[in-house]
Amino acid sequence: MTGNAPPIIRLNEVTKTYQMGDTTVHALREVSLEIAAGDFVAIMGPSGSGKSTLMNVLGLLDTPDSGVYRLSGKAVSGLDEDELAVLRRETIGFVFQQFHLLPRMSALENVALPLLYSKRSLDLESAGHYLEKVDLADRVHHRTNELSGGQQQRVAIARSLINSPRILFADEPTGNLDSASEKEIIALLKKLNEDGITIILVTHEEEIGRQAKRLIRMRDGFILSDERLEDLQGNAISTSLPLSRETGASFRLLEFAVHLQQGFKTLAANKVRTALSMLGVLIGVAAVIAMLALGQGAQRAIESQLASLGSNLLVLRSGALRTGGVARESGTTTRLSLEDAQAIRQEIPGVEVSAPMVQGRGQIAFSNKNWNTQITGAGPSYARIHAAEPVAGRFFTEEENRKRLRVAVIGATLVQELFATANPIGEMIKINKVNFQVIGVLPEKGSAGWRNQDDVVIVPVMTAMRRLLGKNYVDSIEIEVASREDLPSVEGALEELMISRHRVPPSQQQDAFRVHNMAEIQQALTTSSRTMSMLLASIAAISLLVGGIGIMNIMLVSVTERTREIGLRKAVGARRSDILIQFLVESVVVSAIGGLSGIALGWLVTVLLSMIAGWTTSVSPASALLSFAFSASIGIIFGIYPARKAALLDPIEALRRE
Repeated sequence: MTGNAPPIIRLNEVTKTYQMGDTTVHALREVSLEIAAGDFVAIMGPSGSGKSTLMNVLGLLDTPDSGVYRLSGKAVSGLDEDELAVLRRETIGFVFQQFHLLPRMSALENVALPLLYSKRSLDLESAGHYLEKVDLADRVHHRTNELSGGQQQRVAIARSLINSPRILFADEPTGNLDSASEKEIIALLKKLNEDGITIILVTHEEEIGRQAKRLIRMRDGFILSDERLEDLQGNAISTSLPLSRETGASFRLLEFAVHLQQGFKTLAANKVRTALSMLGVLIGVAAVIAMLALGQGAQRAIESQLASLGSNLLVLRSGALRTGGVARESGTTTRLSLEDAQAIRQEIPGVEVSAPMVQGRGQIAFSNKNWNTQITGAGPSYARIHAAEPVAGRFFTEEENRKRLRVAVIGATLVQELFATANPIGEMIKINKVNFQVIGVLPEKGSAGWRNQDDVVIVPVMTAMRRLLGKNYVDSIEIEVASREDLPSVEGALEELMISRHRVPPSQQQDAFRVHNMAEIQQALTTSSRTMSMLLASIAAISLLVGGIGIMNIMLVSVTERTREIGLRKAVGARRSDILIQFLVESVVVSAIGGLSGIALGWLVTVLLSMIAGWTTSVSPASALLSFAFSASIGIIFGIYPARKAALLDPIEALRRE
């Protein structure tokens, strides 16, 4: 078969112009051309003749301004960039003058690169087979800087064949080679043509051009001549376009895994820059973890202290009556009594415990040591209400209270100051020169504001009133309510009962008694603590945003540096979404590794704060997970713009970028 081979390429009056400043360059002027399947065509012409533009149009890297281009009978002029990318990877292979090999990859990985977009995996076994076909079986693991120019070009040819193309485009494939390498490459192209691949070669060398089967000469965008040098043979590969190999979610998962692997390699190639871009995220996540840990620790400490106040608790105190607009001494006619506590428990529904209390200060002595401390007279229910069950010994009973026995339960500070390492249980101490037996030690509570909760001695309330403080009234009455919902009604009934019992006139009822709702205080303190925690975390999150901006800046630099790589990936079949995913994965890898490192650093900081400063800290899995998710989101949010910028690059412009 000679001149009747079916056309695989058909151009009809194709025009292409470029705007360079104020000058319009006519690269192609109504070019019409047919190329048969299995042909070996050389396109020659001086610089600026339009030969490279023609090859780019034929290779689907560029689109004509007007005219019709049919590839295997299908009009391709109206296809969008992604459709052209799919068609390129299924039909066309490219061999470039500059090789366009990726330096961080081995020869094997460079050859396998197109399979990332056609098979969604790097099939290194197939790549090795094609390297054998170009006589590079012994160089498969060498990087590009370890190969000669001829060897690099053969790697590029193997890469162009990996997807079994129908057409192979070679742009000045021997331009950068010595004479020996030049002969090797031309011989290899001839052998590929003999195997049925259509070869279209662009060159400015007469000697190279005349080794093709057909020679086309161009000048100023026109075809000047079209010369047949050798008859065609009937060994062409099928001219029908292949079906797309696009598949479902399983291929997408493989693709993501390969992109992830590629992302690690890319970032490892620029270790210092990658580390610096991670630093912002690392510091941000560590700050968030540390601040949340401090906030949660503070909240737990507050909750522990609030537990000592009791739950569903009301505290009744005497108020101040006024005569003629002048306040009298607090509680002048409204002194609370033990009988008031008993009446509250008996007459108000919903009250579980009504416990009278007295307060004072006194001197505690043991052996040759003494200490001034807070004296609290309370009932046996104090231990349950205030979560103060003794850690050693026991609390006093109602019978001991009724009999006014001289027994005491002391705080941790008194144990330390008076007994040091000795066991205080059963020992006799003097409180204001009155002997008391120590029967229990309270759990440690720590400080609450200015007051040390462990610097206290608790004795039966009736003992405190009659034998220590000389009071015939109580300072306050603690009322524990059955449920939180009953607090408002009990509070109202409590005031009414006290006003009635003490016969307070209407004009003075407002200030006669004060009722403190400890549940409201607890909620207010908890809310304040939570708000402070969120405020601290929000401030720390600002550094995460700064880290995200750093990632975006680094990724924009990466896009600029790798513009030609992006062009190459598009030339071998990458769609916009493929480039977008690749750069987005790299951004997420940076932020994710920075996030994990930040979690470790944040945990270490909280441990050091606990050990050195003695602060209460708490790192919860939820806060670590939240910080990691936030850091990954930062990678996506701040990586999307550089990734989109890379995806929108024009393939031919990207390849030409210096």
